Amino acid sequence: MTVLSFLLLIHLPLCSQEIAEGDTCAMETPHQSRHQLKNKFLNRLYEKVKDFSRVDTNYIEPQKYNYTFMLQNTYTYEMYQLTSKSGNTITFSPEPSYKLGPYIGWRWIFLGYTIDLAHLSGDDNRQDLDISLYSNQIGIDLFYRKTGDNYKIMRMSLGQNVDTRPIRNANFNGFKASIKGFNLYYIFNHKKFSYPAAYSQSTIQRRSAGSPLVGIGYTKHSIDIDWNKLQDVVAYKLGDEVAATKLDSTMRFGKVAFTDYSVSGGYAYNWVFAHNWLFDASLSLGVSYKHTIGEVDNNGVFLKDFDFKNFNIDGVSRIGIVWNNMRWYAGASAIFHTYNYRKSQFRSNTVFGCVNLYVGVNFGNR
Repeated sequence: MTVLSFLLLIHLPLCSQEIAEGDTCAMETPHQSRHQLKNKFLNRLYEKVKDFSRVDTNYIEPQKYNYTFMLQNTYTYEMYQLTSKSGNTITFSPEPSYKLGPYIGWRWIFLGYTIDLAHLSGDDNRQDLDISLYSNQIGIDLFYRKTGDNYKIMRMSLGQNVDTRPIRNANFNGFKASIKGFNLYYIFNHKKFSYPAAYSQSTIQRRSAGSPLVGIGYTKHSIDIDWNKLQDVVAYKLGDEVAATKLDSTMRFGKVAFTDYSVSGGYAYNWVFAHNWLFDASLSLGVSYKHTIGEVDNNGVFLKDFDFKNFNIDGVSRIGIVWNNMRWYAGASAIFHTYNYRKSQFRSNTVFGCVNLYVGVNFGNR
């Protein structure tokens, strides 16, 4: 018998005797040890989660109500500009939408339904979803847009000697596009600077403050052009000769898919210019890696000129103004995304965003 075994044998009866006499045994069971480790982990996780809402109350006043009711009007905008190797440009833009609807919220969760007042019939195949979630430390934008076939040719440039004014604002149902993706960003000075104060009204910024931002993003664009329809519109508006000789053959593609991966950095500032008033402006610029594949319209062969990898600069800008006395609030905000694809053979610039006007009331004390 070893010394260790002997000591253990002696200890066990002592421990049993102590328990019998009503004292606790100092020896921890494996189950108790695992339980304590689990509690420590959960406590640490809880503290980390609470860090998302901890603020410096000298700068930020937390929300005192649980619920909110809001009425919001949303105006959406979208623009695609395509530029060929020779410098010809075509700018497409859909009919803007004007949406109105109510929202109900519990703390940071908002649910609502809006009606597109400009397209009540719903015959334009328009689909869109925009979700922005704001906490003190982290924000995320989720978006999906399929704007149907109600585009217009806003502008066209076919050289100095071609007057393209007759084709401006011409209806064109041969262009279809969709955008989907997300932007995720981190806010450094989150204890003094509040994005929610400017864009979700869940806090109030009491003193001016700013913060650097860093983020990542993913976006996928899809463009589908019916070249024959475009040539017919150009011939009708500008003449057969212009349609036959001035439209750049390097832009004769049917479908193009753009995939964008980005790392961004920027700065945001909340300016408290009067009691209960706030003006916010922010800009993030991203270095983006883009992969694009284009498909020739007629034979479906992948064109190498459209299979390129490139780095470009993209941007996300936000601006907002809000009045908030904790009980009532009203304001306006705008978010715009810009994506650039530039190569000697083909260039594209995409801008989309929305402008919101809202008024609401908070209720239900915490």
